[in-house]
Amino acid sequence: MSELIVIAYDDVHQAEEVRLKLLKMQKDYLIDLEDAVITVKNKKGKIQLRQMHDLSNTGALNGGFWGILIGLLFLNPLLGFAVGATSGAIGGALSDVGIDNDFMKKLAKNMQDSNSALFVLVRKSTPDKVLEELKGAGGQIIQTSLSHEKEEVLQAALDAHKA
Repeated sequence: MSELIVIAYDDVHQAEEVRLKLLKMQKDYLIDLEDAVITVKNKKGKIQLRQMHDLSNTGALNGGFWGILIGLLFLNPLLGFAVGATSGAIGGALSDVGIDNDFMKKLAKNMQDSNSALFVLVRKSTPDKVLEELKGAGGQIIQTSLSHEKEEVLQAALDAHKA
């Protein structure tokens, strides 16, 4: 079962730095992320989601492949590619994997202007090594599905200063 962790930051750069750390740890097999999304509330109060995966590009590639294949059958591969890529991009943009977008927007409405939050969905991790990497990263935990003890340990690591 995946664990949800939401951490608030005073600016966008901190949230992006922590997400980059998590993605590096994922490459090192220390953590398995299902999703990592940054929400930003701009000065006008508008909420923007910065997804980890761009599903419209993936959908366009998949749609283009299937469009060419079907187009070859009907002797018009270019038209098949165009139709397939367009429908794939639209389908990818409309699909939602990982953390629910409405949930993130609802939680982000309570943030101060120019602040951000990092929403992380973790499948599994090596906690001691992940906590060591996140030591001193800052931020305030605003919601998790972790136990109270694990949440306190994570917040202490985020607040700690690296030696």
